[in-house]
Amino acid sequence: QVQLVESGGGSVQAGGSLRLSCAAFGYTYSSYCMGWFRQAPGTEREGVASIDIDGSTSYADSVKGRFTISQDNAKNTLYLQMNSLKHEDTAMYYCAASTECAQHSRGYIYWGHIAYWGQGTQVTVTS
Repeated sequence: QVQLVESGGGSVQAGGSLRLSCAAFGYTYSSYCMGWFRQAPGTEREGVASIDIDGSTSYADSVKGRFTISQDNAKNTLYLQMNSLKHEDTAMYYCAASTECAQHSRGYIYWGHIAYWGQGTQVTVTS
């Protein structure tokens, strides 16, 4: 059974840091581009960071320079280090496995077919 299980969310003051984790089960982890999305109430889900099978990373302009995506293939685990958090980073964060991903020149991430989604972990940044 395929599962993506996120953890590490919580409440933090503006300027603080959080590290999200996503443990993957039940599929060949290294065959997919992995990424993090977020969705605040009343907004569309936004892809914020991706890491491809060759280790190349992409970021949305809104988080570039503050967030770092990484993975441990031996543990089938994806991470998102979030620094200098802002109130506008408040959202539900989801990890996902995609058939493709790439940095678009207009500052967002191109995604192929999202094969698997996690259930999400809430991040709340208080000002």
